Amino acid sequence: MEKIWLKRYPEGMPETIDPEHYNSLLELFDNSFKEFGQLPAYSNMGKTMTYQQVDEATKAVASYIQNTLKLGKGDKVAVMMPNLLQTPVTILGVLRAGCTVVNVNPLYTVRELEHQLNDSEAKAIFILANFAHTLEKALPTTGVKHIVVTQIGDMLGGFKKHLVNFVVKKLKKMVPDYTLPDALPFAHAMSADPAHYKAPDITLNDLAFLQYTGGTTGVSKGAMLTHGNMVANLEQVSGCLDKVLDKGREVVITALPLYHIFALTANCLTFMKYGGHNILITNPRDMPGFVKELSKYPFTAITGVNTLFNGLLNTPGFSELDFSTLKMSLGGGMAVQRPVAERWQTVTKSKLMEGYGLTECAPLVTICPWDLDGYNGSIGLPAPSTELKVINDSGEEVPLGEPGELCVKGPQVMAGYYNRPDATAECLQDGWFATGDIAIYDEEGFFYIVDRKKDMILVSGFNVFPNEIEEVVAMHDGVLEVAAVGVPHEVSGEQVKVFVVRKDPSLTEKDIIGHCRDKLTNYKVPKLVEFRDELPKTNVGKILRRALK
Repeated sequence: MEKIWLKRYPEGMPETIDPEHYNSLLELFDNSFKEFGQLPAYSNMGKTMTYQQVDEATKAVASYIQNTLKLGKGDKVAVMMPNLLQTPVTILGVLRAGCTVVNVNPLYTVRELEHQLNDSEAKAIFILANFAHTLEKALPTTGVKHIVVTQIGDMLGGFKKHLVNFVVKKLKKMVPDYTLPDALPFAHAMSADPAHYKAPDITLNDLAFLQYTGGTTGVSKGAMLTHGNMVANLEQVSGCLDKVLDKGREVVITALPLYHIFALTANCLTFMKYGGHNILITNPRDMPGFVKELSKYPFTAITGVNTLFNGLLNTPGFSELDFSTLKMSLGGGMAVQRPVAERWQTVTKSKLMEGYGLTECAPLVTICPWDLDGYNGSIGLPAPSTELKVINDSGEEVPLGEPGELCVKGPQVMAGYYNRPDATAECLQDGWFATGDIAIYDEEGFFYIVDRKKDMILVSGFNVFPNEIEEVVAMHDGVLEVAAVGVPHEVSGEQVKVFVVRKDPSLTEKDIIGHCRDKLTNYKVPKLVEFRDELPKTNVGKILRRALK
């Protein structure tokens, strides 16, 4: 399709980027360490590391991986931690060693962890002690040869070696019939000599991350993201945000976990490129604690998902914070709802920009331009050097304004799914990645996600998209959270059911249905309402419709 969105680009936003601006992520890291050495890079639990300290620490971890574990280019290293200081140090250390990072959700079950370690062929894992019990049970059937155990106290003014060693001994004791691989405390990695580190020969074609899909639409698969994919996407992010962000002056709130592609690229890597200061939030679900942490920093940027922004807005004390330095609020991962976006702008005086991305695209695909007045319901305009098209079931492009599957082409699109050529061929053809999302676009080139293809509800032959239902229900003042699904019905095939968490305890089913009748065509109006104390979510905060269904 014609790139009609280029005419709407703000002044100064480039049409294309140089995907080979750096020869790998390692060159980008080196540049940041040299340029921003004395500036704060990461803070967590009251402690801060400068860029120079991160440089030394990541070299030590890389040296340890190369010289003690004897791992290098092509080897996969899993990282299973929440947001702590040692998380970015480990991720960057693995990359600087020339290895591939396999990010793992710490809340995985034994079955999920076993699958990911086997599927990725990980040879080592860096893990927080709190989650070692899961690893103990998964380990015997995996090929992991080395375990590095860290804990909350590590890197916060000294190592509590006796506690980490206790965890290691417990690991060995709990798997008596299995000879455990080398299990060492994180202090061993940190005590490695950075001088023994040797920079590997890495190119843009080498694999940087095996980033696993959420698994909400099937078996979790490892998206192969090369150094080239990541470098290109960081350049695309810069093309979108250069007029918003200032080098060496940004303070970003990182509440989403770094093992998730959104926070990994948008926070960890992007703000390293800008010499920004990442405030790592370990447990954002503790909303009062989260708000207290926010009060300590003059933050300039925050990223999150709709549920996180909504949660903050409904937490006492948040509206009293000082937002005078806040200039960028970025939502992604799921649809940002109009009531949340509008209230966020009212409370913080900062526009809640919406972006769209996928694990398979490193992740940025589109973003709302910085000169947009406010929420317009779109996911924005395609990033520089990104092509989009909307197709029907026959693979033909649909006219402007008609819904179809969104397809992406650009230097950020993954190399494929690891060891899954069939799954790769299903969604990636001639460089075009089929997202599985239903979208429309307007005459300016703004794209709108109508819904996830597989979440669509079919009522008497009419397509009903859950996002639309959820947005309408969320407009009711008595609603805190909502999810819509299709449930079987013998007459209409399916009917709409909504699950609601009340803000107002007196809210009734009749209130919800009456509210929807005013704003939706009859076949879209929910026929069933179920009230819940909470809705099931992924660890990133995305509501799991599948679990409700």
